[in-house]
Amino acid sequence: MTIRVVLADDQPLIRSGLRVLINDAEDIEVVGEAATGAEAVRLAREHRPDVVVMDIRMPVMDGIEATGHVVAGPDPARVLVLTTFDDDEYVYAALRAGASGFLVKDMALDDILGAIRVVAGGDALIAPSVTRRLIQHFAAGPGAAAAPAPVPPRRRPDDTITEREREVLTLVGRGRSNAEIAKDLHISPATAKAHVARLFTKLDARDRVHLVIIAYEMALVTPPE
Repeated sequence: MTIRVVLADDQPLIRSGLRVLINDAEDIEVVGEAATGAEAVRLAREHRPDVVVMDIRMPVMDGIEATGHVVAGPDPARVLVLTTFDDDEYVYAALRAGASGFLVKDMALDDILGAIRVVAGGDALIAPSVTRRLIQHFAAGPGAAAAPAPVPPRRRPDDTITEREREVLTLVGRGRSNAEIAKDLHISPATAKAHVARLFTKLDARDRVHLVIIAYEMALVTPPE
């Protein structure tokens, strides 16, 4: 099945480069290009893509506001934010708006293609440097400003999850997708997805980012240096 993508970036050269990269992939195609956030919203409604690759700073409507509109409709596209600007304010705003991924433009081109596939498959993906700052922010406690809504209260993880679920949570904390978890643990992708779904329920985690936070809280993974 081909992944259908809308590109939203106000720089024509960036859009052109991404279009060539994406259309060279056998399983992904560009179905629309937008130079403003408003155009991105319109094209998302018109073409019903699987993923919108969204810049943040655009005229008329920025990528944060556009993301909120894109994900608000029925059967919405998933949004992968791809931007030069990775400061904390943009990260938190993008996640609150409903983005499923946040990458910076200096990532390798193959990593961008991989991110599109991960997000289209229903997973979330955040650049490692951004994940590290999210962890540090949550660890700073409730006094930190501009963070996403706090993790809801939950039962003690040690009392609720199985050893296999602990292994899955560790890999989620390391940024693995469901497909990568399946490969690492020699299980089927469907089984990996089921384990992640149970972790959401057992740990009262709202999204995959919160599972990463819990993995760090449990010391299953340590922040990258």
